[in-house]
Amino acid sequence: MTIDNDEYTAYTKRIYKQHEINKAHLESLTHPGSKVTFPINPTYHPVPDPDMKVFFFDIDNCLYKRSLNIHDLMYELILDYFQHHLELSREDARDLNANYYKNYGLAIRGLVKHHNINAIDYNDMVDDALPLQDIIKPNLKLRQLLIKLRESKRFDKLWLFTNAYKNHALRCVRLLGIADMFDGITYCNYENYDAIICKPDSQAFEIAKLQSGLGDYRNCWFIDDSGNNIKTGISLGMSKCIHLVEDTPDEILGETPKGSIVIRDILDLESVLDSKI
Repeated sequence: MTIDNDEYTAYTKRIYKQHEINKAHLESLTHPGSKVTFPINPTYHPVPDPDMKVFFFDIDNCLYKRSLNIHDLMYELILDYFQHHLELSREDARDLNANYYKNYGLAIRGLVKHHNINAIDYNDMVDDALPLQDIIKPNLKLRQLLIKLRESKRFDKLWLFTNAYKNHALRCVRLLGIADMFDGITYCNYENYDAIICKPDSQAFEIAKLQSGLGDYRNCWFIDDSGNNIKTGISLGMSKCIHLVEDTPDEILGETPKGSIVIRDILDLESVLDSKI
């Protein structure tokens, strides 16, 4: 399939126009929790604390509802990228995206591995081009839940653990009004072209462990919408692994593994925290 130059030019103009809109909106935010207060590029703790307790939070389709359908918008942008950069038909783009997501956890991991794609360029054309401000709004109930969790002192740190690059991850928590509720973030580092590491790879979990300062997986909780990611968490011995399944388990994301706790909404987390399990 050959891409028309005019079509490609129109595609890139549309993307970068959206970038300008997104940036302007993000800079205008003033609501509580719209500013990040934790280090964006965490370093490894040389001596992990064996007694530290950490709660790891996934972001996409977890801190905000999957039913907002942001994944559908992202999916279309991913297909656009496959079509315009790999010169594929829409159908072939769908098949290849599904293959890479299922086998690598992220489409970009397959693109870098097999097509020498620049991951930052991919992020510009996909994640950064999402009109998130049109969809994600401040979630005051979630903010109150996180405040209550922090005040309980049940965990030493609340830590974001995402397969997204930092740009997208930070936009999400700023728009939700919870960017000041966390102590740090472990994101998929698209700048590391040779070895993009993401969940459900156990190496991604080890990076989160080292960056947060966690000394023992038995001292942490983990919530994610992916059954595959939860499966890894359980295999590593995480104390509580909570699978957020808004409707029905996704074939690509994986079924709910045995040993996990299931909730339907992030606000249902309060019932888990208050329970004796």
